[in-house]
Amino acid sequence: MNKIPVFKKDDLIYFKPQHKSFVGIDSDGCVFPTMEIKQKQCFHTVIIEHWGLQKIEPYVRETAEFVNLYSLHRGQNRFPCLCLVFDLLGNRPEVIHSGVKLPDLTSLKAFIDSGLPLAHPALESQAKATNDPALASVLQWSLAVNETIAQTVKNVPPFPFARESLEKINTQSDAICVSQTPTEALVREWEENQLMGFVKVIAGQELGTKTDHLRMATEQRYRPEKVLMIGDALGDLNAALGVKACFFPINPGHEADSWELFYTEAYDQFLNGTYIGTYEHKLIAEFRQLLPETPPWKATGRERM
Repeated sequence: MNKIPVFKKDDLIYFKPQHKSFVGIDSDGCVFPTMEIKQKQCFHTVIIEHWGLQKIEPYVRETAEFVNLYSLHRGQNRFPCLCLVFDLLGNRPEVIHSGVKLPDLTSLKAFIDSGLPLAHPALESQAKATNDPALASVLQWSLAVNETIAQTVKNVPPFPFARESLEKINTQSDAICVSQTPTEALVREWEENQLMGFVKVIAGQELGTKTDHLRMATEQRYRPEKVLMIGDALGDLNAALGVKACFFPINPGHEADSWELFYTEAYDQFLNGTYIGTYEHKLIAEFRQLLPETPPWKATGRERM
């Protein structure tokens, strides 16, 4: 059995450029069409089973799908998203009237605000140090999600034009994977599709935020206009803004078209120095329109008292 490569912060801190430009690339929902299956069949199903929410399953699924797939929160770390799902559920009249008790995630919110890495090792240490049953329960849920993903999400090829784009990037830019997915799952998916050779580092949630990844790998190595982040969520855009880099959106629901545009036109614009400005602004404006802030049950007035 092949040993899973281990990537450390030092791989980013001491990153050695071979080109004048750099590209960070998100994974789930960006290179691979895995967001829907991971969220709907793994994350959301395990939420319902773990906390015994079968009575309100339709509302849990609708709320979790909005947060994790169809809103500006798409692509964020699983722990803040879990908190938001339960916050939104707690304000839904249908859930209030059901009498179902939702978990108290106050201690998880404190963990999120602590500045510790939002990954299993830190959460496990905090759960043991505090002997907090809520943190232990969240850790159990998160590990169950990972196990379900490993059993469920297999042999998912990249979006059309993603592989071709990675091949093109590899000839003229340094590239890494930038993600909030656990590294083990990322490596498995990139190896499964024989894409590991196109990136120098697989940076998962254990190595910090996406902004951290970009900053560690690019700071004092590349001019900001020579750094590009490719992603499908506002977190990817914010990571790019955090290091004053360019951003190319993979539009949710239009991923193949986005990759084709990148391959045939946008990457060349980036290399030629004509990407920043009107061209990039138009792409980002279209992208933002696809990620609303207001849940559909509020936008359509479906909330009832």
